[in-house]
Amino acid sequence: MSSPSVPGRFRPRLNLQTLTRGDGSALFKDAEPRDMRYRIGRDFEVPAPLVAAARLAWQRGERVEGGGGWWAEVAGASASHPRPREPPLIKDQVMTTQSLKLGFIGLGIMGTPMAGHLLKAGHQLFVHSVPSVPADVVKAGATACGSGREVALQADIIFIMVPDTPHVGDVLFSESGVASGLTKGKTVVDMSSISPIETKVYAKKINALGCDYLDAPVSGGEVGAKNATLSIMVGGPEATFAQVKPLFELMGKNITLVGGNGDGQTAKVANQIIVALNIEAVAEALLFAAKAGADPARVRQALMGGFASSKILEVHGERMVKRTFDPGFRIELHQKDLNLALSSARALGVSLPNTATAQELFNSCAAHGGKGWDHSAMVRALEMMSNYEIGQKAG
Repeated sequence: MSSPSVPGRFRPRLNLQTLTRGDGSALFKDAEPRDMRYRIGRDFEVPAPLVAAARLAWQRGERVEGGGGWWAEVAGASASHPRPREPPLIKDQVMTTQSLKLGFIGLGIMGTPMAGHLLKAGHQLFVHSVPSVPADVVKAGATACGSGREVALQADIIFIMVPDTPHVGDVLFSESGVASGLTKGKTVVDMSSISPIETKVYAKKINALGCDYLDAPVSGGEVGAKNATLSIMVGGPEATFAQVKPLFELMGKNITLVGGNGDGQTAKVANQIIVALNIEAVAEALLFAAKAGADPARVRQALMGGFASSKILEVHGERMVKRTFDPGFRIELHQKDLNLALSSARALGVSLPNTATAQELFNSCAAHGGKGWDHSAMVRALEMMSNYEIGQKAG
């Protein structure tokens, strides 16, 4: 994006004047010093919440004033094109090197590499994990804290990545939890996969303290966490999302603001329903083909070129044929996610019959010692019921 030729350019890292609508009402007040900023071209560093507010106003057809017309350019408009048909993306956004005070709680197989990406970007990181903070994280420059409260006292944005709903509740609201260390204006980002219903409750409690809350569960597993290619599904206020998005971009690739608080978790639950039912469909199809005497590997290859093609057929279908069930994503974790789906569905009065069936198949695998198998091993439950395995010669 070219820099506008207006007198009195804003210099980098200065708080900018208040933007107003055409009627004089405030659009968004000056940025806080800790707000993340986008670098536009070579000359401007712009607070992310102001970028989001300006662009949203232009989308709604509101006139934005202040900043010598420069904000119109940020929003995708100009004097010659005051109302763009679609606000374009700011394609050359680059996070500034300004170091932020960040917190990260939950340094397991997902959280450790995610926290590592934040450290590599040059941010200060205050961390806490049970039973202990991995030595490699401290060696990389993080500061270990004794509790969630200590993390919240030090950091302006606190990330959480723990296993389940009760764990998040404990991290936030226990006696030494995050909430007890928050002060007005801080942000909590829960990247765990938990109940959408409880998420809304947690968000309201954090908001009542004068702080912002985002739910931002991820998909992509350990590989995605290590490679910073996670899909991140976010629920919360747009301005808060805009402020935190540059940090999400350090950890993932496909980053979507789904809606308000709880909607990110809802999207993650929907993702897990789709994945489970696709695994079940592929397992049934390949088991049927094998029992009928066809080569399941060739059947899979044939189906990959048609309407039945999918990532599940490609990756997990191959696992089923080759009998490689070392985890990727463990059955016990998918059981947790489907429990969230089914419990939320009961609360909402929604029927999910096939999700319940998929859960029973996972339960069968777990009963046979398979809770640590890859979730593609759901096929083993079907094989046990059929007394036949893919790869076995049909009798």
